[in-house]
Amino acid sequence: MPSSNVVLDIDGPVATVTLARPSAKNALTWEMYDALVEACDALAGSGARVVIIRGSGGAFSAGTDIHQFDAVRTGADGIAYERRIGAVIERLEALDVPTIASVEGPAVGGGCALALACDLRVAADTASFGVPVARTLGNCLSVENLARLADLIGPARATDLMLTGRLVSADQALEWGLVTQVLPTSELDTETLALALELSRRASSTVRATKAMLRRLRAARRPPAGACDDLIAACYASADFREGVEAFAARRKPVFS
Repeated sequence: MPSSNVVLDIDGPVATVTLARPSAKNALTWEMYDALVEACDALAGSGARVVIIRGSGGAFSAGTDIHQFDAVRTGADGIAYERRIGAVIERLEALDVPTIASVEGPAVGGGCALALACDLRVAADTASFGVPVARTLGNCLSVENLARLADLIGPARATDLMLTGRLVSADQALEWGLVTQVLPTSELDTETLALALELSRRASSTVRATKAMLRRLRAARRPPAGACDDLIAACYASADFREGVEAFAARRKPVFS
């Protein structure tokens, strides 16, 4: 894999993919996104029947590293960015084995999108979830990622989360149906592994069929590719987005126009 910040470990029927950039709360670089795709490709024929996605150092992922936005200058750049991220999310979602996001600490922005693409999400009591771009960067989600969020928690709650830019706690995420279980941090790894082993003993025919059907149901409800490109382009070409990136890099609060 092209990044040392993504570690794939296969132990019998369970594969674990660890985001390993703890000094930056596992903020995702392009190399890490590429490595995630390569990890998914490597799972084919590996014998793994379940995949756990986790972070290191007390965080799941703080989202896309701010420096990956340095080259995003125009609306077309923004569309290209969302397409590239979308391809990574879709590759994870397309795995025909169960995927579990084991979330400790923040799962924010692109990190939240990765968790949403997994079949199940198990959270430590320290976990938090959200896409705070309305108060940080001034960009937007792709329609596909917004649909994943609305599918899980409903349009009203998705609207609340996106417009306020707030993060929700593990307990709130459980109430909303965003996660299936909340555990003490000390029990997260053990209980996630136990769940993975349980799933590994289930009929792979049922798992594959169910996952494929759910993908088709989601696809039938979503607009065709490119249907919201005009909105994405306008957002990434905006003065707000430029201000958000500059403010984030400078560690100051943005002042949106």
